[in-house]
Amino acid sequence: MKLRPEIALTFDDVLLVPQRSSIRSRHAVHTHTQFSRRLGLSIPIVSSNMDTVTEATMAQTMARLGGLGVIHRFMTIEQQAAEVMRVKRTEGFIVEHPHSLSANATVQDARARLEEHSIGGLVVLGTNNEVVGLVSTRDLMFERNVERSVTEVMTPREKLITVDENTSLEEARAVLHKSRVEKLPVVDGAGQLHGLITAQDIVKMEQWPDATKDERGRLRVAAAIGIRSSDLERAAACVDAGVDALVVDIAHGHSDGALEMVRALKERFPQVDIVGGNVATAQGTRDMIEAGADAVKVGVGPGSICITRVVTGFGVPQLSVVAECAEVGRELGVPIIADGGIRTSGDITKAVAAGASTVMLGSLLAGTDESPGANVSRNGQRYKIVRGMASLSANIDRQEVEGRDVDPDDWDRVVAEGVEAMVPVRGPVKDIVYQLVGGMRSGLSYAGAATIPELWEKAEFVRITSAGKAESGAHDVKL
Repeated sequence: MKLRPEIALTFDDVLLVPQRSSIRSRHAVHTHTQFSRRLGLSIPIVSSNMDTVTEATMAQTMARLGGLGVIHRFMTIEQQAAEVMRVKRTEGFIVEHPHSLSANATVQDARARLEEHSIGGLVVLGTNNEVVGLVSTRDLMFERNVERSVTEVMTPREKLITVDENTSLEEARAVLHKSRVEKLPVVDGAGQLHGLITAQDIVKMEQWPDATKDERGRLRVAAAIGIRSSDLERAAACVDAGVDALVVDIAHGHSDGALEMVRALKERFPQVDIVGGNVATAQGTRDMIEAGADAVKVGVGPGSICITRVVTGFGVPQLSVVAECAEVGRELGVPIIADGGIRTSGDITKAVAAGASTVMLGSLLAGTDESPGANVSRNGQRYKIVRGMASLSANIDRQEVEGRDVDPDDWDRVVAEGVEAMVPVRGPVKDIVYQLVGGMRSGLSYAGAATIPELWEKAEFVRITSAGKAESGAHDVKL
């Protein structure tokens, strides 16, 4: 037996000591950080790869806010790739491979395609991929003959305003304004389609200036995978869909299976950043990085709906984990993601001060409008379901997704390491993130740190007692 001499700490065990500060406003603080070696963010917040937290809608919003969403893996390969593609197609200066329709299609075909993809327009193509027109929801709105050819209701090619592949953002904005149109097909000299520029996408670019985007102006998104042999196929499908990072997602990341998967992914997809986890030691971090990880996710058991520590007896309090792993991360130049245990903006500040580059949030975001959790009502109040991915129901659902027969008689053989719970409905995720980032900005100003790297250098922690914790919150008043 080996017993560590030091006491491991979590967020409520400490406070940060205020430092002299020259920062006159929290708005002077810069929260830019790295999610992984090559993927930067404007804010250090990532939405968790849980099936009650992150699918395409959450990932889209998180990227627009300057963070990132990790699409969960508890769905079929085709479904996950489609979720990734939804995010990548949401916006971009030039939409590559825009949704299109054959000139032989009918009004009914066009309506079905528009509804399927929740879009407002389709490029109509001829037999040689040449643009012959553009059909929009407006063109179809009052058409009663569903068998009518789409070419009879579309805006024909000769009336379209088009641009070539070398058109700049400013040029496109000027053409859209002058022509009073909403969509510009991008065509080559032969009239073949190369993309689509929309006024809506340009407006979104101006509305969300800090959005996390790739070099083509598309929102960035990550996707989680496991360590089965089929997960290489899952990873390939997500890469084909345009994913920006792959997150190896298992509870005990410091295992041969996880390390081998990180190594295999890095070898097969060198253009994509690979995140490994979860680990809870410096050695686990080092092994992950040596296997090829571009970021390491740390935390075993700190999440609000995780009971791994109770069931297995294993885990390390999260603040100590972050500090220990971040030391190795800084040495090797790889960002650390603090996954779990975050309840307040102050916890985010503490996690980052301890060395994390980003924090991953689950339950805090689970009750928002963008989360995919089911809505329930209790005593007149509205809640959303959140569940750990090692909970009983998640284990059963995962077996169904993997095509395995699920026998209810076998349920009592599942050793769950997570629970199902309810969280209050919280409204738009942007409101939650605004409060969290605002609190963190204030936290940096108390440290006299204008940036996250400055906070790493200046942070000083002090341990507190239970009385100190009670003193930190509202007390001796009736709320």
